[in-house]
Amino acid sequence: MKKIVKLFIMAMMMISVVACSGGNNLSEEVKNTDNPVSSVINVYTRDASSGTREAFEKAIGLEEGSLTDKASEVSSNGDMATKVGLDVNGIGYASMTTQFEANGVKPLKFEGVEASIETVLDGSYKMQRPFNYVTRAAHDYISTDMEELVSAFIAYITESVEGLSVIEGAGGIVDYTNAKPWEDIAVNYPVLNQDNSGLTIRTGGSTSVEKCIKAALEAFKPLAGNVNFAMNQTGSGDGPKRTIGEEKDGANAVEIGFASRDFKDSEGVDGSNAAYGSFCKDAVVAIVNVNNPIENISADSLKAIYNGTLTSFEDIK
Repeated sequence: MKKIVKLFIMAMMMISVVACSGGNNLSEEVKNTDNPVSSVINVYTRDASSGTREAFEKAIGLEEGSLTDKASEVSSNGDMATKVGLDVNGIGYASMTTQFEANGVKPLKFEGVEASIETVLDGSYKMQRPFNYVTRAAHDYISTDMEELVSAFIAYITESVEGLSVIEGAGGIVDYTNAKPWEDIAVNYPVLNQDNSGLTIRTGGSTSVEKCIKAALEAFKPLAGNVNFAMNQTGSGDGPKRTIGEEKDGANAVEIGFASRDFKDSEGVDGSNAAYGSFCKDAVVAIVNVNNPIENISADSLKAIYNGTLTSFEDIK
């Protein structure tokens, strides 16, 4: 009887081992896994309207239409970090404002240069892009108070020492050269001195700017009569559409649209009727799971990974 029980236990252990080793879908791995990185690369990319994707593909020289059909598309900057953080064999790209450690990912050096404020400003880190804004056209607001509040907020994030400091604290890369104290700027906007708690500034567009703009709006609120704000970031392509384009008068309308790239000619952002510009710079960084041993990657290697000709981490040079 004891012999039969022993044989049964051994058989069950063998079944358990086979069952556990039967699947090799590394997309289901979790953070801090003890499993080693395999040779297979799982590629993650953003949707076609993403400014982050445009900046990334331009930096690595990926031709239009050459993206591997094995790439998994993710919906936002945060979704990218989450997916790669859960995949020991994953590779993707994200804004430098991303909370890398919290998501179980690490940023890679690009062409031997680490992304930082200094390397972006001095130009040595090449994979960078602007964070841009566009507002509704002049007089195309629910009230003159709202129009003045939006103008004041843009001045806050582009001209004031305090606003630039908030943007920098949230990961944006700013230039203080022409910055002024907020108190010197605020006097130009009398609307700031009244109760604005019944008004809401709505923002949309790029998901990469979300961390910076949320921090700026929260800091601006008590300076602007407790004006409210509502953020609905859905991608750079939606920024112009929802402020000056076909969605500006619909349910998705916003007062300020953002893009993590240059505006396209087709988007109609030319300064003839609406305010637009840049409020900071950002770096796009290639990211891998924190357990991946690689630290640096070249543009050629990224291009080969994303067009499908390089499929193994072992072949990265």
